[in-house]
Amino acid sequence: MTLRRFLITLLFVTVGAGLWYAQEQEVRDRLSWMGVPTWERLTPLSFHRVLRNDGFLVGWSDVRVGPLWVSYALQVVDEPSIGPRPGFRGDWRTLWPVTADSYQSSGYDRGHLAPNYAIAAVHGREAQHDTFLMSNMLPQRPGLNRRLWQRLEEVVMDHFVPRFGMMQVITGPVFDARFTQGALNRVGLVEVPEAFYKILVVPGETPKALAFIMPQAVTGDEPLDRFLVSIDRVEALTGLDFFPRLSEPAAEALEARVEASGWGVEEVARRPGRFQ
Repeated sequence: MTLRRFLITLLFVTVGAGLWYAQEQEVRDRLSWMGVPTWERLTPLSFHRVLRNDGFLVGWSDVRVGPLWVSYALQVVDEPSIGPRPGFRGDWRTLWPVTADSYQSSGYDRGHLAPNYAIAAVHGREAQHDTFLMSNMLPQRPGLNRRLWQRLEEVVMDHFVPRFGMMQVITGPVFDARFTQGALNRVGLVEVPEAFYKILVVPGETPKALAFIMPQAVTGDEPLDRFLVSIDRVEALTGLDFFPRLSEPAAEALEARVEASGWGVEEVARRPGRFQ
């Protein structure tokens, strides 16, 4: 009887785990392109856990005490309905406590990686609430967060998405290569990045990509195209493989160079932000 009960329990656990994995994989495939980002070489600094939210995924590092990447999909929405900004709140899934007031008096803003406006417009109100989890934040200087970064987010949603119809976005931090040095620069428990990257991909038989790296020390008035880089450059600085299912020839074609033709970057590079 004991053996039978054990076998029945094992069967239920196995089936349940299989169903959970299938559902988890479906969500990851829907919110990422060519697989979720992973480490090129596993180290304590590159290891991360994938946190699933409504509308976006987070690659959370318990060493950096912040996300290494955030992945989400955008598409054209005819009549977006944006609710009022929710309040910031902690995320119980993070190993270390990062609260809504963790950045208080630090001189840094709570910088969104998955943006409030775009996620709310495409994925709805519950997803908008999730963008205000502190697991979606990193410390950003006001000149970056409120000006240059905000301008880039606005251009992505108002210019690039209508131009191409849909888009995959991966965004995250670039940390000091010397961890012992970078680890000293923290807001509470959260390590402060030196810069932030954003990768835009238009999927298709011949995908198109654009990538940016924006340092913390900006005024906010700089043209966006000043910060264009190759995806290979972002991977070299972060130690991440952003599209692990992409074949080597396809990755070489997509990631090795800066190819801005067809994006219309020059039309929006100096466009002022909505709140400037």
